[in-house]
Amino acid sequence: MKRMSLQWRLTCITTLCIAIICGCLTMFVYKNGVHYIDSLQNAVESQGDEKGNKSDEIYISIPDDKWDEFANEFSVQVYNNKADYKRNSLIITVLLALLGGVVTYFISGHALRPIREFSDKIEEVQAQNLSDSRIEENNVKELNQLGISYNKMLERLSEAFEIQRQFTANAAHELRTPLALMQVQLDLYNSASHPGNDADTLQTIKMVTEQNDKLNRMVKTLLDMSELQTVGRDDKIILDAIVEEVLADLEPLAVERNIKLIGKCEDATMIGSDILIYRLVYNLVENAIKYNHPLGQVTVTAYQRNKHVYLSVEDTGSGIPKELRERVFEPFFRVDKSRSRELGGVGLGLAFVREIVRVHDGSICIKSGKTGGTIFEVTFAQHSM
Repeated sequence: MKRMSLQWRLTCITTLCIAIICGCLTMFVYKNGVHYIDSLQNAVESQGDEKGNKSDEIYISIPDDKWDEFANEFSVQVYNNKADYKRNSLIITVLLALLGGVVTYFISGHALRPIREFSDKIEEVQAQNLSDSRIEENNVKELNQLGISYNKMLERLSEAFEIQRQFTANAAHELRTPLALMQVQLDLYNSASHPGNDADTLQTIKMVTEQNDKLNRMVKTLLDMSELQTVGRDDKIILDAIVEEVLADLEPLAVERNIKLIGKCEDATMIGSDILIYRLVYNLVENAIKYNHPLGQVTVTAYQRNKHVYLSVEDTGSGIPKELRERVFEPFFRVDKSRSRELGGVGLGLAFVREIVRVHDGSICIKSGKTGGTIFEVTFAQHSM
């Protein structure tokens, strides 16, 4: 069952209280009215009683030949008045309760507006806009203290993110120099002939060269991820054109692995970083090619509906188990470690994809394909064009 909002809870509670109070008040007034109506009836019925002269009863002088008729009509009138009074009292109670509920709803909504604004502000928080998400001073005492604590938390988060980004960038920069020197030495060694080398030496040089190349790609990806927040995201992107460009760039790799590339794209435009969106599509398609079966295919679909842009990449590979679908976006996580090493992956491709999606206010999920493969579905919400 869906939980009720705080505003609706306050509204229901207040409306119930109003209904109970109105019901008790109506019942009291009704009982009181009935008492006096019955007293009036008793007074009329006691006409002619000489002992009643000492009381405050009101006597009505009616001819004897009209008395029976008057008594019957008066009794009916008294009964009808009691029924009408009860019905009208209940109607008024219901109307007052509903009116009170409506008034309470709007009053509580106005009173809870600071909380709603506070919640909306929190929903807008992203790693790249922590400084713009501060809560201003509020007139509500409790919310003001909460806002101060919230702002302090944002400052600590901002510092932590900055330290993490700086560490990653510095580490990557520091690694680039020794790796570049190693690559130069390896290139010099490989450019010359060494007839005296045995098979073990050649194998070692080959292994060092491959690992150095892998480390270079890893460092480049780490640098790209550390600088992700600083990349401008105000380009007008034609997504279907980017997909066609990626498919053309990866066609040689697909031919080498006997994979068929299929593009099913409609006109789709969005606002973001042209470079990052290209990298996102490239990583997803490259991943689908590498982890596909021979003679398989990769289908890329892109289209736009209303204010959303959709992108999906489907392969005909072995698929990803459900329990591991969230973990594949973790840095350096591999579903099949032995095959990943064979394919030369560094374990950061999908982590980079998720970061690109996140900074573009999008979402990504993994589903099973009809042929048992994997489908990566990406959705971007476009607020303005």
